[in-house]
Amino acid sequence: MATEELHVTREGATNNWRALDGSTVAGEVSVWRRPDNRSQLFFDAWRLDAYLPLTLAVARDLGQDLYTMLDDAEFDAFDACVSAGFTVNRRESYFRIPTDPARTGLGTAALPPGVSVISPPAADIDRLRLLDDALRQDIPGSAGWHWEPQDFKDETFGRRFDPETYLIAVAPGGDYVGIVRVWRGRSVPRLGFMAVRAPYRRRGITRALLRLAFEVLRERGDQNVVAEADDENGASVTLLTSIGARRTGGSVELVRRHAD
Repeated sequence: MATEELHVTREGATNNWRALDGSTVAGEVSVWRRPDNRSQLFFDAWRLDAYLPLTLAVARDLGQDLYTMLDDAEFDAFDACVSAGFTVNRRESYFRIPTDPARTGLGTAALPPGVSVISPPAADIDRLRLLDDALRQDIPGSAGWHWEPQDFKDETFGRRFDPETYLIAVAPGGDYVGIVRVWRGRSVPRLGFMAVRAPYRRRGITRALLRLAFEVLRERGDQNVVAEADDENGASVTLLTSIGARRTGGSVELVRRHAD
Protein backbone atom coordinates (compact mmCIF):
# COMPACT_ATOMS: atom_id res chain seq x y z
CA MET A 1 0.00 0.00 0.00
CA ALA A 2 1.46 3.38 -0.96
CA THR A 3 2.22 5.78 1.87
CA GLU A 4 0.33 8.66 0.26
CA GLU A 5 -2.91 6.70 0.59
CA LEU A 6 -2.75 7.04 4.37
CA HIS A 7 -4.32 10.04 6.04
CA VAL A 8 -3.05 11.18 9.44
CA THR A 9 -5.30 12.81 12.00
CA ARG A 10 -4.49 14.26 15.40
CA GLU A 11 -6.93 13.74 18.23
CA GLY A 12 -7.69 17.36 19.04
CA ALA A 13 -4.90 19.01 21.02
CA THR A 14 -3.71 15.69 22.44
CA ASN A 15 -0.35 14.08 21.75
CA ASN A 16 -1.90 11.20 19.79
CA TRP A 17 -1.93 10.77 16.01
CA ARG A 18 -3.55 8.11 13.79
CA ALA A 19 -2.76 6.97 10.26
CA LEU A 20 -5.95 5.94 8.46
CA ASP A 21 -6.55 3.97 5.31
CA GLY A 22 -10.11 5.10 4.75
CA SER A 23 -11.73 4.27 8.08
CA THR A 24 -9.18 1.57 8.95
CA VAL A 25 -6.42 2.42 11.41
CA ALA A 26 -3.01 1.54 9.94
CA GLY A 27 -0.99 2.84 12.86
CA GLU A 28 -0.85 5.21 15.81
CA VAL A 29 1.79 7.21 17.63
CA SER A 30 1.72 8.98 20.97
CA VAL A 31 4.22 11.51 22.25
CA TRP A 32 5.51 11.96 25.79
CA ARG A 33 7.06 15.31 26.63
CA ARG A 34 9.87 14.20 28.90
CA PRO A 35 11.21 16.22 31.85
CA ASP A 36 14.31 17.02 29.73
CA ASN A 37 11.96 18.64 27.15
CA ARG A 38 12.55 15.90 24.61
CA SER A 39 9.60 14.50 22.69
CA GLN A 40 9.55 10.69 22.94
CA LEU A 41 7.48 8.86 20.32
CA PHE A 42 5.74 5.55 20.98
CA PHE A 43 4.65 3.87 17.75
CA ASP A 44 1.87 1.29 17.54
CA ALA A 45 1.81 0.58 13.82
CA TRP A 46 0.16 -2.37 12.12
CA ARG A 47 1.59 -1.40 8.74
CA LEU A 48 5.17 -0.35 8.10
CA ASP A 49 4.10 2.35 5.67
CA ALA A 50 2.41 4.14 8.59
CA TYR A 51 5.72 5.19 10.17
CA LEU A 52 6.59 7.85 7.60
CA PRO A 53 3.27 9.76 7.50
CA LEU A 54 2.94 9.56 11.29
CA THR A 55 6.47 10.89 11.76
CA LEU A 56 5.96 13.68 9.24
CA ALA A 57 2.73 14.74 10.92
CA VAL A 58 4.29 14.85 14.39
CA ALA A 59 7.35 16.69 13.08
CA ARG A 60 5.12 19.25 11.37
CA ASP A 61 2.90 19.80 14.40
CA LEU A 62 5.64 19.92 17.05
CA GLY A 63 8.52 21.44 15.12
CA GLN A 64 11.29 19.87 17.23
CA ASP A 65 13.65 16.91 17.45
CA LEU A 66 11.87 13.58 17.89
CA TYR A 67 13.10 10.52 19.78
CA THR A 68 11.98 6.91 19.90
CA MET A 69 13.26 3.65 21.44
CA LEU A 70 13.18 0.22 19.79
CA ASP A 71 14.26 -3.23 20.95
CA ASP A 72 17.19 -4.69 19.05
CA ALA A 73 14.91 -7.33 17.53
CA GLU A 74 12.50 -4.82 15.98
CA PHE A 75 14.27 -4.98 12.63
CA ASP A 76 11.36 -3.93 10.43
CA ALA A 77 10.38 -1.03 12.72
CA PHE A 78 14.02 0.09 12.74
CA ASP A 79 14.18 0.15 8.96
CA ALA A 80 10.85 2.01 8.81
CA CYS A 81 12.09 4.63 11.28
CA VAL A 82 15.34 5.10 9.34
CA SER A 83 13.30 5.58 6.18
CA ALA A 84 11.32 8.24 8.08
CA GLY A 85 14.50 10.18 8.84
CA PHE A 86 15.60 8.75 12.21
CA THR A 87 19.25 7.98 12.97
CA VAL A 88 20.89 6.07 15.82
CA ASN A 89 21.56 8.27 18.86
CA ARG A 90 22.64 5.75 21.51
CA ARG A 91 22.25 2.11 22.56
CA GLU A 92 21.32 0.37 25.80
CA SER A 93 21.82 -3.18 27.05
CA TYR A 94 19.35 -5.14 29.16
CA PHE A 95 20.69 -7.12 32.10
CA ARG A 96 19.49 -9.83 34.46
CA ILE A 97 21.11 -9.64 37.91
CA PRO A 98 21.04 -12.30 40.62
CA THR A 99 20.09 -11.32 44.16
CA ASP A 100 22.08 -14.13 45.81
CA PRO A 101 25.07 -12.55 47.61
CA ALA A 102 27.09 -15.67 46.81
CA ARG A 103 26.81 -14.66 43.16
CA THR A 104 26.84 -10.87 43.45
CA GLY A 105 29.69 -10.61 45.94
CA LEU A 106 27.73 -7.93 47.79
CA GLY A 107 27.48 -9.81 51.07
CA THR A 108 30.12 -7.66 52.77
CA ALA A 109 29.31 -4.35 51.04
CA ALA A 110 29.02 -1.73 53.78
CA LEU A 111 28.19 1.94 53.91
CA PRO A 112 31.01 4.36 54.79
CA PRO A 113 31.06 5.55 58.42
CA GLY A 114 28.35 8.10 59.10
CA VAL A 115 26.35 7.45 55.92
CA SER A 116 22.77 6.39 56.65
CA VAL A 117 19.83 5.19 54.55
CA ILE A 118 16.26 6.42 54.33
CA SER A 119 13.31 5.79 52.02
CA PRO A 120 11.05 8.39 50.33
CA PRO A 121 8.33 8.34 53.02
CA ALA A 122 10.95 9.65 55.47
CA ALA A 123 12.61 12.02 53.01
CA ASP A 124 12.04 15.63 52.06
CA ILE A 125 10.44 15.11 48.64
CA ASP A 126 11.81 18.35 47.17
CA ARG A 127 15.38 17.56 48.22
CA LEU A 128 14.97 14.07 46.80
CA ARG A 129 13.69 15.51 43.52
CA LEU A 130 16.68 17.86 43.25
CA LEU A 131 19.04 14.94 43.94
CA ASP A 132 17.35 12.90 41.21
CA ASP A 133 17.68 15.81 38.79
CA ALA A 134 21.35 16.32 39.65
CA LEU A 135 22.27 12.65 39.31
CA ARG A 136 20.60 12.37 35.92
CA GLN A 137 22.89 14.99 34.39
CA ASP A 138 25.72 12.42 34.33
CA ILE A 139 23.60 9.63 32.84
CA PRO A 140 23.62 9.28 29.02
CA GLY A 141 20.23 10.15 27.59
CA SER A 142 19.10 12.13 30.65
CA ALA A 143 21.05 15.40 30.46
CA GLY A 144 18.74 18.36 30.97
CA TRP A 145 16.20 16.28 32.90
CA HIS A 146 14.32 18.34 35.50
CA TRP A 147 11.18 17.05 37.19
CA GLU A 148 8.13 19.16 37.89
CA PRO A 149 7.38 18.74 41.62
CA GLN A 150 4.00 17.06 41.20
CA ASP A 151 5.20 14.80 38.39
CA PHE A 152 8.09 13.61 40.53
CA LYS A 153 5.82 12.94 43.47
CA ASP A 154 3.40 10.99 41.27
CA GLU A 155 6.24 8.95 39.79
CA THR A 156 7.87 8.28 43.14
CA PHE A 157 4.76 7.08 44.94
CA GLY A 158 3.05 5.45 41.96
CA ARG A 159 1.99 1.82 41.59
CA ARG A 160 5.57 0.60 41.06
CA PHE A 161 6.88 2.20 44.26
CA ASP A 162 8.45 -0.11 46.82
CA PRO A 163 9.54 1.73 49.99
CA GLU A 164 11.83 -1.12 51.05
CA THR A 165 13.85 -1.07 47.84
CA TYR A 166 13.90 2.67 47.06
CA LEU A 167 16.91 3.69 49.11
CA ILE A 168 18.51 7.10 49.62
CA ALA A 169 22.02 7.56 51.00
CA VAL A 170 22.38 10.43 53.47
CA ALA A 171 25.81 11.91 54.27
CA PRO A 172 26.82 12.73 57.87
CA GLY A 173 25.88 16.40 57.36
CA GLY A 174 22.40 15.46 56.17
CA ASP A 175 22.90 15.88 52.43
CA TYR A 176 21.18 13.38 50.14
CA VAL A 177 24.00 11.89 48.07
CA GLY A 178 22.84 8.71 46.34
CA ILE A 179 19.92 6.62 45.16
CA VAL A 180 19.29 2.96 44.42
CA ARG A 181 15.74 2.46 43.20
CA VAL A 182 14.18 -0.92 42.52
CA TRP A 183 10.64 -0.77 41.15
CA ARG A 184 8.02 -3.46 41.49
CA GLY A 185 7.70 -5.36 38.21
CA ARG A 186 5.00 -7.54 36.68
CA SER A 187 7.18 -10.62 37.05
CA VAL A 188 10.71 -9.51 37.93
CA PRO A 189 11.70 -6.39 39.96
CA ARG A 190 13.47 -3.68 37.95
CA LEU A 191 16.54 -1.78 39.03
CA GLY A 192 15.51 1.56 37.59
CA PHE A 193 18.19 3.85 38.96
CA MET A 194 21.54 3.78 40.76
CA ALA A 195 23.77 6.81 41.11
CA VAL A 196 25.82 8.76 43.64
CA ARG A 197 26.97 12.38 43.66
CA ALA A 198 30.50 12.79 42.30
CA PRO A 199 32.21 13.74 45.62
CA TYR A 200 30.90 10.53 47.23
CA ARG A 201 31.74 8.06 44.48
CA ARG A 202 34.24 5.20 44.86
CA ARG A 203 33.32 4.76 48.52
CA GLY A 204 31.13 1.69 48.08
CA ILE A 205 27.82 3.50 48.60
CA THR A 206 26.10 2.10 45.51
CA ARG A 207 27.19 -1.46 46.27
CA ALA A 208 25.99 -1.14 49.87
CA LEU A 209 22.59 0.17 48.77
CA LEU A 210 22.29 -2.65 46.25
CA ARG A 211 23.08 -5.17 48.98
CA LEU A 212 20.31 -3.77 51.19
CA ALA A 213 17.75 -3.73 48.37
CA PHE A 214 18.69 -7.21 47.15
CA GLU A 215 18.44 -8.63 50.68
CA VAL A 216 14.80 -7.50 50.79
CA LEU A 217 14.07 -9.00 47.38
CA ARG A 218 15.79 -12.30 48.17
CA GLU A 219 13.80 -12.65 51.39
CA ARG A 220 10.64 -12.27 49.30
CA GLY A 221 11.73 -15.00 46.91
CA ASP A 222 12.94 -12.78 44.04
CA GLN A 223 16.00 -14.48 42.61
CA ASN A 224 16.72 -11.91 39.89
CA VAL A 225 16.41 -8.23 39.07
CA VAL A 226 16.35 -6.70 35.60
CA ALA A 227 18.07 -3.47 34.60
CA GLU A 228 19.29 -1.52 31.62
CA ALA A 229 22.34 0.66 31.07
CA ASP A 230 23.64 2.85 28.27
CA ASP A 231 26.42 1.07 26.42
CA GLU A 232 28.63 4.17 26.81
CA ASN A 233 28.07 4.33 30.57
CA GLY A 234 31.19 2.39 31.45
CA ALA A 235 30.88 2.81 35.21
CA SER A 236 27.37 1.33 35.34
CA VAL A 237 28.11 -1.50 32.93
CA THR A 238 31.26 -2.40 34.87
CA LEU A 239 29.40 -2.38 38.19
CA LEU A 240 26.56 -4.51 36.86
CA THR A 241 28.82 -7.12 35.31
CA SER A 242 30.95 -7.20 38.48
CA ILE A 243 27.92 -8.35 40.48
CA GLY A 244 27.00 -11.12 38.08
CA ALA A 245 24.70 -9.34 35.62
CA ARG A 246 24.18 -11.08 32.28
CA ARG A 247 23.21 -9.22 29.10
CA THR A 248 19.84 -10.43 27.83
CA GLY A 249 19.22 -8.03 24.95
CA GLY A 250 19.23 -4.37 24.15
CA SER A 251 17.56 -1.36 22.61
CA VAL A 252 18.43 1.56 20.42
CA GLU A 253 17.41 5.20 20.79
CA LEU A 254 16.75 6.94 17.49
CA VAL A 255 16.50 10.68 16.87
CA ARG A 256 15.02 12.67 14.00
CA ARG A 257 16.47 16.15 14.00
CA HIS A 258 14.23 19.08 13.25
CA ALA A 259 15.24 21.01 10.18
CA ASP A 260 15.10 24.74 10.97
